[in-house]
Amino acid sequence: MLNRRAALGAAGLLAYPAQAWALSGKSRVMNAMLTDDPAHLNYPLFNTRIMQEICGNINESLLLFDWQFNPHPNLARAFEMSADGLTYTFHLRTDVQWHDGVKFTARDVVFSCGVMLPQLNPRSRAAFSHIASIKSPDAYTVVFHLKEPFNAFLLSLMASSAPMMPAHIYEGTDFRTNPYNFKPIGTGPFQFAEWRRGQYIHLARNPRYWRPGQPGMDGIYYRICPTPEQRMVAMETGAVDIAMADDIDTVVTSRLMANPNIVARDDAYNGTAEIMVMELNMRRWPFSDRRFRAAFLHAVDREFLVKAINFGQGKVAHSPIPSTAPYYDDKVLTKYHYDPARARALLDEMGCKPKPGGMRHRFGIMLTPDGGGAYTRGAQYIKQALSEVGLDVFLEATDYPTQSRRSGNWEFDCDNNNYGEYGDPAIGTSRFYLSSNIRKGVPLTNLQGYINPEVDRLFAQAAVAIDRNEAQACYSRLQQILTHDVAMLWLYERKPMFFYNKRLKNVITGPNGPGDGFGAAALA
Repeated sequence: MLNRRAALGAAGLLAYPAQAWALSGKSRVMNAMLTDDPAHLNYPLFNTRIMQEICGNINESLLLFDWQFNPHPNLARAFEMSADGLTYTFHLRTDVQWHDGVKFTARDVVFSCGVMLPQLNPRSRAAFSHIASIKSPDAYTVVFHLKEPFNAFLLSLMASSAPMMPAHIYEGTDFRTNPYNFKPIGTGPFQFAEWRRGQYIHLARNPRYWRPGQPGMDGIYYRICPTPEQRMVAMETGAVDIAMADDIDTVVTSRLMANPNIVARDDAYNGTAEIMVMELNMRRWPFSDRRFRAAFLHAVDREFLVKAINFGQGKVAHSPIPSTAPYYDDKVLTKYHYDPARARALLDEMGCKPKPGGMRHRFGIMLTPDGGGAYTRGAQYIKQALSEVGLDVFLEATDYPTQSRRSGNWEFDCDNNNYGEYGDPAIGTSRFYLSSNIRKGVPLTNLQGYINPEVDRLFAQAAVAIDRNEAQACYSRLQQILTHDVAMLWLYERKPMFFYNKRLKNVITGPNGPGDGFGAAALA
């Protein structure tokens, strides 16, 4: 049987340091995987899954949410809402310290929710635009006054959307270049220890953590493991202890699901409700023409994408709102079924006709880094499918820093990604379609440049609707408009798998999954 060091060699990984997991002795360090180095560790600045899976252990939120999305105290020990839904009061814990020993206070909440998050985080920008003022009557009380009732306000405080950031570190600085982006300070169960690029990120136990009995481990190593084959071997042999979404290629997930030493969960990302998408830069022709976007979807067999590329994990997406989420309305959708002949007709109609050689237009698809996994396979199939209707695609491999820079600066024709709803369309969906969220230099915003004043108005109306039927009417009309416009290329709904060694317990404690950190995880 392979030992852990030998397993790493078999997987093509670097040998683990002496602090690696040991079932005997005092050291208890969990090993996880990364496909690539992130650009930085500033949680709000590039709030993707890879950032959530690391920084969820470093930065915490005011509230936690149970499996029914009910809010519970966290950094806020208690909270109240006024009868008119306009005032929220949070009473903070008095025993919380930042990792550098500075006390966590209302100043940090006011700074995070009033300044840093709205500037950097697209989900926060949309949600917190409803805030009229944030006041701190004392060092451990924060009062939010809203401009109008916002029915998703508490959900907007989920850790993956509203991590608290240290005012004493970031206040008055350039958030994008602050050196602490590479050595983050938080209040969470683990604190930043070391980053060896191309090798690992090491988080160590926070000795001053406020929650009794946590964390249950001495640290976490996030190992750079770039290929699907390496990650699979590492998980099967026990060289690593957990495999998060996209770590394991869907081609081979059934092997891990059948492994008696591994626990497989499909609910670890329920709070995200993800859709695999492609985005087209509508500032450029022919992507600016709705007919081109419709032709793109007609040219791609999305059932094939689900069944053959993603091995049955998921379902075709026909709406910007996932079919499993509140407000989905199948009756109003314009659907684009596989029909290459219709795709060719639409391209002809808009004047995108074949040139000598048969091709109509050449453009690039910027890939999300996945080491040759489902993102890459899907793009390779789409390249082939589009060629059959006369579109010549070249695939552009990137790393995470490059993807972040190019997408944020609108330096792309098309990209592939996946986006989550995070409990409510006002939080996770609106950010991609609001014209107010077209922000050059900021990734994960309305990168496409889609503008529709009625869409802006309906999202604003839905967010403040007190009556659920009123909100549903707004979201139904939004789905009708957005699917007619083909405002994004929705490919398929995802349900990512999460695997962990059965010797662990309490690894996933709620619908936000790894985004809430691994403070409760321990040996079973």
